[in-house]
Amino acid sequence: MVFNRLDISDKKLIELYKGLLYPRLIEEKMLKLLRQGKITKWFSGIGQEAISVGAISALQTDEFVLPLIRNLGVFTGRKIPLQKLFLQFQGKKNGFTKGRDRSFHFGSIEHSIVGMISHLGPQLAVADGIALYNKINKEKKATIVFSGDGGTSEGDFHEGVNLAAVWDLPVIFIIENNGYGLSTPSNEQFKCKSIADKGPGYGIESISIDGNNILEVYSTIKHYAELIREEPRPILIEARTFRMRGHEEASGTKYVPKQLFEEWKTKDPIANFEQYLINEKLLNENSIQEIRKEIDIEINEAWDASEDEPQIIPNLKEELDDVYKIHKPEIVYPISELKSEKRFINSITDALSMAMEKYPELVLMGQDIAEYGGAFKVTDGFVNQYGKARVRNTPLCESAILGAAMGYSIKGGKAVVEMQFADFVTSGFNQIVNNLAKLHYRWGQNVDVVVRMPTGGGVGAGPFHSQSNEAWFTHTPGLKIVYPSNPFDAKGLLLASIEDPNPVLFFEHKVLYRSMHDIIPDDYYTQEIGKARLVHEGNDITIITYGMGVHWAEDVIRSIDNISCDLIDLRTLLPWDKETVERSVKKTGKCLILHEDCLTGGIGGEIAAYVSENCFEFLDAPVMREASLDTPVPFSIELEHQFLPKERFKNKLKKLLEY
Repeated sequence: MVFNRLDISDKKLIELYKGLLYPRLIEEKMLKLLRQGKITKWFSGIGQEAISVGAISALQTDEFVLPLIRNLGVFTGRKIPLQKLFLQFQGKKNGFTKGRDRSFHFGSIEHSIVGMISHLGPQLAVADGIALYNKINKEKKATIVFSGDGGTSEGDFHEGVNLAAVWDLPVIFIIENNGYGLSTPSNEQFKCKSIADKGPGYGIESISIDGNNILEVYSTIKHYAELIREEPRPILIEARTFRMRGHEEASGTKYVPKQLFEEWKTKDPIANFEQYLINEKLLNENSIQEIRKEIDIEINEAWDASEDEPQIIPNLKEELDDVYKIHKPEIVYPISELKSEKRFINSITDALSMAMEKYPELVLMGQDIAEYGGAFKVTDGFVNQYGKARVRNTPLCESAILGAAMGYSIKGGKAVVEMQFADFVTSGFNQIVNNLAKLHYRWGQNVDVVVRMPTGGGVGAGPFHSQSNEAWFTHTPGLKIVYPSNPFDAKGLLLASIEDPNPVLFFEHKVLYRSMHDIIPDDYYTQEIGKARLVHEGNDITIITYGMGVHWAEDVIRSIDNISCDLIDLRTLLPWDKETVERSVKKTGKCLILHEDCLTGGIGGEIAAYVSENCFEFLDAPVMREASLDTPVPFSIELEHQFLPKERFKNKLKKLLEY
């Protein structure tokens, strides 16, 4: 191994050497503790330390890095307190995740680190979002994100790199190529000779380096970080290396030819660099032993202190409270009496425009939302008013945009993402349910992102443009689900959603866009998320619905003589207003739930279960539901009419009234 120190000082060389030793010596201790049953799992990075240490040493301390499970050197390189790190490994209360997540699945804004989730690929887009914030705010910062060779097979790799290329984002993608994705060798992962060959396909500079040579890693990354701070653009760096132990300790290494271990053993990053420093007269046997002894003492003292801390005593209130960032909004009322008639779609546009004025850190992202104004023209004219930096056309990459919105938020921004149709959110499902929703619960970092979801049927658009998919997300703690039925609520709830520091999915029924209109305030105002609206008040029956269901219910109620009912518009589906529902059902004794989503698995089943469990002694009839058929949404208008529940709802309502 040839080391080229260039202009690196003697002091820096010793720092790099110590930087390599920290993760190696910690790992050696962790492997012993694993065998003793004191930690439950370990993903070894032995043999790969030079990549993490070289990368983190090349960055400024406030530049963000997004590591993986073998990047212990990133955490030690950022001087994270070892005792707190060891508490994290043990799943104790004072670790970074309060015992809620494992090993390196955490972040620390204090140390400019954003941790991974097990799906690996999504963090590339999160790095894009951090870099976007840096670029928009002219901060001249680089961001580093890690991927393994196996991770480059995921669609998130393509989306993350492509988005960075299109937007010229200052991101360095470091691909640790250790030859295996768990047990699958590289020749079964991709056909190109080198991962660096993938870069030119995205139009970005790409380079392959010796990942075991600490000076080559450090110098290369330092060079490119300096370049992209001044001229923002992405760089792809393949770091060739080898994993000297199993994917994780339980998996073993039987699938790896023995000669590979022999070959790579001679390329050990620490042994080779140590010998180089001895040759340079910067180290000798005595100084080596002294350095190792000092680090061992630090590690052992930190471990002993962490081991002395007690195991977690579960606190139910704390667990529930930490799902969301605490937000106690003050409801904003209009400051004047000025009102005008607006269609549902205009109320959405109005809210977005007011939010853009109020929050200079707010960006809008989505397919065709800039010059074209979006598929439904919600943002028509916005790019001229607010500029392309804040009104951003995106490639067709739902996952990357959602991840980028999250990264942008982590840096202190706000983001509103438009799904062209709610149906297309499936392509970004993982980012929503595993990244956005869980982040605050896992390590206390909120996600200030609103995802706008044009939804619903009734327009003959078929099974991929008409779905009501809100129930996919009402099952996911950490999200808020808002679904207004009228222009007044749409404006007030969208502004409240943008104010809320938690991730909000905001559903907008497409039929209502231009068919529903009302006279609403011209001023900025908000409404309470999680609070239902009592549309009609009566004594005979409680009807619970939301979105288009409110209008179907009103039409049916008008067609039935002498009906006295509470009609509840939920408006928010997560969290939904249990108090209003319970109070109404206890008064009327009968309950009918209506929604456009399919019957099986819809939120109506959850509400029915709650009512049955909490209002049973007040009920005069079974809790009933009506919803769309358990089929995909058909294209034919006649078939779609049969699919939707309006006519069946009328019959069900009569049946329940007569019960």
